[in-house]
Amino acid sequence: MSSKSRCGWVGDTQIYIDYHDNQWGRPVHDDNILFEMLILETMQAGLSWITVLKKREAYRKSFDNFDPKKIILYNDEKIEELMQNEGIIRNRLKIKSAINNARLFLDIKDEYGSFDSFIWSYVNNTPIIGHWKSVQDLPATTLLSDRISKD
Repeated sequence: MSSKSRCGWVGDTQIYIDYHDNQWGRPVHDDNILFEMLILETMQAGLSWITVLKKREAYRKSFDNFDPKKIILYNDEKIEELMQNEGIIRNRLKIKSAINNARLFLDIKDEYGSFDSFIWSYVNNTPIIGHWKSVQDLPATTLLSDRISKD
């Protein structure tokens, strides 16, 4: 019986194994999933990805299944409710950033037809396949990632 080949960062934690085997490195063209990943990546800033993955279901529930049209309506009362939610990362700036990102996400959809069209246009709709020998060889940023972040 052969074992599945996985990246070294996966380890033996089931949530990481599931993420690696079913999502990581796979092209996504669904705006709802792209928005979810944008919000989760925002929440991850300064933390480990596994911390966010463990809270993913709580985020789905707390952030209206990542519906940007609902999130843009969040007010101070909703922010306070989220700040009391022990299932998520309770960081006021990150929560406010999620609300702002929902607004920008919808603006981009209005301008480009979909967020998918916008984000994939940076790579001419073709995934970039890196051939790094180890995780340590991966650059923290690239010219392209900097450009996307700025835009």
